[in-house]
Amino acid sequence: METMIREDIQALKRIQANLASCILGKTDEIVLLMTAMLAGGHVLLEDVPGTGKTVLIKALAKSIRGQFRRIQCNPDLLPTDITGVSIYHPKDEVFIFRPGPIMTHILLADEINRATTKTQSALLEAMEERHVTVDGETYDLPKPFLLLATQNPIDFEGTYILPEAQLDRFMMKFSLGYPDADTETKMILAQSVVHPLEELEPVVDSDQILAIQKQVKQVHLDEAVAAYLVAVTRKTREHGSIYLGASPRATLALVQASKALALIHERDYVIPDDIKFLVPYVLGHRILLTAEARMEGATVLSVLQSVVQQVKVPVRWEK
Repeated sequence: METMIREDIQALKRIQANLASCILGKTDEIVLLMTAMLAGGHVLLEDVPGTGKTVLIKALAKSIRGQFRRIQCNPDLLPTDITGVSIYHPKDEVFIFRPGPIMTHILLADEINRATTKTQSALLEAMEERHVTVDGETYDLPKPFLLLATQNPIDFEGTYILPEAQLDRFMMKFSLGYPDADTETKMILAQSVVHPLEELEPVVDSDQILAIQKQVKQVHLDEAVAAYLVAVTRKTREHGSIYLGASPRATLALVQASKALALIHERDYVIPDDIKFLVPYVLGHRILLTAEARMEGATVLSVLQSVVQQVKVPVRWEK
């Protein structure tokens, strides 16, 4: 396994370098995106337009030599525009399935919260079970399959709130944010002649990603660290400022994300710091604060920080 991990780490470093060449100054966000991919999870990026969300996603698809499709969500988008449709062929008297853009390795659902809730629900089966059902027939999605959705802040005009059931199927939610002045200066100088995305070369293939995903499952999670992780998610269900706590699905997502992050950090075991780092991104979009907490100025981040502080970190664990 050590030999496999060394090979995996070199592959991951190449992907990370590729992404960093396209999106400057976003080291943590790049690590989060790679973590979700290796853990087999989906990502929701909430940000204002123009911060580089689409560029980051395209760079990832190009780096792993994966198929890439994009859906521009709007109120007129239908569920069949995503999943595909069966078309009757009069000559052969049979229905032929015309696959939709969801039949890909990496799917970008751009501005997902501009689509209606009915259309958004068409993604639920694919996100959870990795297949779609059209007219009673089930079709498996390519492997690996990763949904990366972008959404505008909910106070933007023409946006719909994502249902809680769909939010819970996203492993992570995070933002890129604006770059600092130095990074923005480097960005405009780097892109004044040619965009880095145009010169980006694949560094791994989709089969290698599948192999690394299998290695992630082998990363060791000690019983003491597992108990700590469970204690964190359970504390969200007991905290006085939280109306809706993290679900068991969130606990499982945090486990897989922690294992993937450990591998990225060149370890074959999870440590509590992996969990602490991931908590805001894995649990943040899954909890709802009470009205009283919001009125007192509490935020999801501040409440989760309080949750983590209240849970005792294990002193010893097996590596």
